[in-house]
Amino acid sequence: MGQRILTTALFSLLAAGVAPALAADVTMPDPNYATATAVMNVIKAAAEQELGLEVSTVTTTAVPVIWEAMDRNKGEVDIWPDVWLPNQQGLVDKYVNGNKTVKLAKNGYEAVQGYCVTKTTVTDHNIKSVYDLANPENAKLFDSNGDGKGEIWLGASGWQSTNIEKVKARDYGFAEFFDQQVTEEAVATASLDRAAKANKPWVGYCYGPHQNFALYDLAMLEEPKNDPAKYVVVQPNDDPEWFEKSKVSSGYATTTVHIGYAASLAERQPALVEALERMSFKPEDVSKMAYEIIVNKKPAPDVAKDWIKANTETVSKWFGH
Repeated sequence: MGQRILTTALFSLLAAGVAPALAADVTMPDPNYATATAVMNVIKAAAEQELGLEVSTVTTTAVPVIWEAMDRNKGEVDIWPDVWLPNQQGLVDKYVNGNKTVKLAKNGYEAVQGYCVTKTTVTDHNIKSVYDLANPENAKLFDSNGDGKGEIWLGASGWQSTNIEKVKARDYGFAEFFDQQVTEEAVATASLDRAAKANKPWVGYCYGPHQNFALYDLAMLEEPKNDPAKYVVVQPNDDPEWFEKSKVSSGYATTTVHIGYAASLAERQPALVEALERMSFKPEDVSKMAYEIIVNKKPAPDVAKDWIKANTETVSKWFGH
């Protein structure tokens, strides 16, 4: 498989700007959530199949570290296939527009994000809006451990969106009524699964494409339409007072997902960069691949190879055949 886990030691090396010895032609991060893992494996398998490259992977969920590694252009991380905008706009501004050390492929695909709940939450308790959470009695509906506070999943540590959701919880007025959970996605999905099977309320950050929309009856909570004046995001890597300086009381702007890559890759692997610029994915395809990985327990590399086999014409166009 050629996959190397990003151990604490290697993580420290990347964070410190020290490039480990890498034998592969290209290195990509696997953030360990199914949609991005699926796309990463498609790019990896296609590059190996079409160009004969050796592509290695490192596993990490720390998005700023991924960008810092691309910024150094030392081969630590060459391609990041999960640039969510506007979530990672600050990183794009710094490294793509500012330093010009990272490139953003022009193509992308549409996505959706916000808070979602089980359908039971809507039909039985009439909770339809984020503002319905700013009520201590409603919040108690989401209390599964009896401590008097509801539980809400904000995302995983290292996600840019998780910091945004922390600000939203404050500015939508429900932060004090909830235990704001930041855990790996698998932990959140397990709690969602328990709630869905028991027909109980559940609330948390949701994004799509995602396998959970196929697995469960979910509804997105209503949020005010994106208003730039009410959507001011400062990330921790930009300012230690990011939380105080941020204000988010409107929904996300139109969300798209792009591929980012280290600028030096254009010189090292020009044919691959040309393919990256042509790549695009259908959201429903990404959801289906994630479903195969999570629900059917199919190895991600196998899912990717099956997708490539079923989309040979698309892959050929990517590589200019």
